[in-house]
Amino acid sequence: MSMKPLEFDRRYGELDQVISAYVGMPADDEPDRPSEALRAYLRHTWHTRPWALAMAERQIREYARNPPGRLRLSLGEFYAVPDVGLPESAIQNWLFVIADHLQRSIEEGEVPPPAGPRTHWEWHARFPEVGQFLGGWFSQDMPDEFPDHDAAVRDYATSTNPQLVARLKGELQELLALDLEESDYTLAMAELGMEIDPPRPYSPSGWLAQLLEGLGGFKADYGPGSVTS
Repeated sequence: MSMKPLEFDRRYGELDQVISAYVGMPADDEPDRPSEALRAYLRHTWHTRPWALAMAERQIREYARNPPGRLRLSLGEFYAVPDVGLPESAIQNWLFVIADHLQRSIEEGEVPPPAGPRTHWEWHARFPEVGQFLGGWFSQDMPDEFPDHDAAVRDYATSTNPQLVARLKGELQELLALDLEESDYTLAMAELGMEIDPPRPYSPSGWLAQLLEGLGGFKADYGPGSVTS
């Protein structure tokens, strides 16, 4: 019997958020140096959910002190730490190192300065609706589903809840405010799920700016903005 969602979140919810930040990243934390994955988690969480840091520290330290025994393993009521490239014998100490870094960051008020995302997890944590939009409407299958980029944008804008469209516009403004090099915008869009090039003659940032401007001209096919006969 697997653990119910509410109980899972109480015990492991923020622990899972931290471990998710390590997907595709090395778990190379040292007592005197947090990994790039943990720095990404700290950077994002300090600026969005600072209260969650203490929860993460408690859940990680408690899990490390009390790893699941045979009964919890047999019942399925435990958190299975995914493969992070470490031998199983090293996981417990690694978790204590992470918890110590979190505790130090909280107690010393080490708030990372605002910066652009640097990991795949951080891109999606910071720009979830951009990721949903680019990954859902601009995958490699887009040319088979829509005649052009504008048609794909129109389909998103007219089939998506207006509040989510507004969220996308806000995230696009924030993404453009990073003022990245064009090569970095290309990387960002790829990290967020875009698998085709922007339409000609636009650069990556130019298309994002044009997209932001154009989204205001669409009305959803349902809800307050829809037209009824």
